[in-house]
Amino acid sequence: MHATSARALKEQRRHARRRARAANPRLQFLRGFIKNPVMVGSIIPSSQKLIDKMLAPVDWANAKVFVEYGPGVGTFTRPILERLSADATLITIDTNPDFTDYLKGAIDDERLLPVTGSAADVEKILADRGFPHADYVLSGLPFSTLPPGVGDAIGAATSRVIRPGGAFLVYQFSPKVRDFIAPVFERIERGFEWINVPPATLFWAYREPRS
Repeated sequence: MHATSARALKEQRRHARRRARAANPRLQFLRGFIKNPVMVGSIIPSSQKLIDKMLAPVDWANAKVFVEYGPGVGTFTRPILERLSADATLITIDTNPDFTDYLKGAIDDERLLPVTGSAADVEKILADRGFPHADYVLSGLPFSTLPPGVGDAIGAATSRVIRPGGAFLVYQFSPKVRDFIAPVFERIERGFEWINVPPATLFWAYREPRS
C-alpha cells in the first residue's frame, strides 16, 4: 500500500471514530458534565420513570409552545416531541453549544428549535422567534449550584414568560429549588421519584388562570 493511501485510510478511520463518539449520547452527556458540571445536574441522564412522572400533568392538547432548559443530549427532548401535537414548537435552551449542536444533528424534527443561551433570557429568546409566551417550561438545571442571583433571575423570567394556566416543571436532586420558584408562582405541587440516579424531587409550579 502506498504511503499516501495508508495516510488517507488512517484519516478516514479517525473521522469515523469521531463521528461514532459524537453520535453516542451517553458519551456526549459525560463530556458536557465534565466541561461544565455546575450547569449539568447529574452525570447520568434521567430515568424513564422520572420522565413519565414529570410530564404526566401536562395538558398536551394545549401545549403549543414548550421550552426546555438544559436539554443535554435530549433525554427529555425526545419524549416531549413524541407527546407534542404536530403544530407545536419545542425550544431548547442550553449554555453549552456542544449540546445545541448535538440536538441539531441528532433530532430531525422541524418542531424543535435548539438555542444556545441562558434560561434567564427566555423572554427575549422567545420574543426573537415570534412567541409571546410559553405554555410549559421544563428544567433540570441544578438551581442549588448556580452562581448567586442566576437561580432567582431564571425563576422570575420563567414566571413572566409562562401564560396563565401554564406551568414550570422542575426536577432536582435538592429541594432548595423551591426557594427560587415559590416567590413567583401561585401554586406548587411536589413529588418524588426513587427510580433515578440519584433520586429526584419533582415540582410543578403553576401560573393560575386570571379570573
